[in-house]
Amino acid sequence: MFFPNYPSNYANNGTPWPATIPRVSGRPVRVVFRKTLLDGAGSPAHAATYLRQRRMVIEEALMADPEDFARIFVHELFHFVWLRLGNTKRRSYERLLAGELRRRAGGELGWSAEWRKGKLAGGDRVRRTRRWREYCCESFCDTAAWLYGGVARHEEFTLAAPLRAARRKWFARTGLDAGISI
Repeated sequence: MFFPNYPSNYANNGTPWPATIPRVSGRPVRVVFRKTLLDGAGSPAHAATYLRQRRMVIEEALMADPEDFARIFVHELFHFVWLRLGNTKRRSYERLLAGELRRRAGGELGWSAEWRKGKLAGGDRVRRTRRWREYCCESFCDTAAWLYGGVARHEEFTLAAPLRAARRKWFARTGLDAGISI
């Protein structure tokens, strides 16, 4: 990772990199910090990832809150992992989520997945609509942030404990605990 405008006084070790992230391989991703950031709809956002440009933009104010920074940074990093995960593993994760939905499980591990889950329509999963695929991606990234961000508790971690355990097991079984490709 390359942090070109990273404030050096953030952490004692001189890096914002959360210690709990699995080994990372792949080409560098440029990470820049901005005072303000807007999403595609013009609303304030904490971060954005540009996969083709291999670039992340993170709201500078997050540097004042190491836990939120770690959680959001890991979430954004895992967008690169989702891209390289491959269809077999992505579909496997989709099946895990489909099982949760069949059980009418509420909650999620981050707001980006939570609000998308709430917008799903009846046939989205079966037809694999864009809405379903975006939910799956955001759920994957929020789950990774919960697993690897080093944050034990957060108000956005609302998924029931047994479902969290199933997701943790999926990440381990898929080999993501051992290393990630970006």
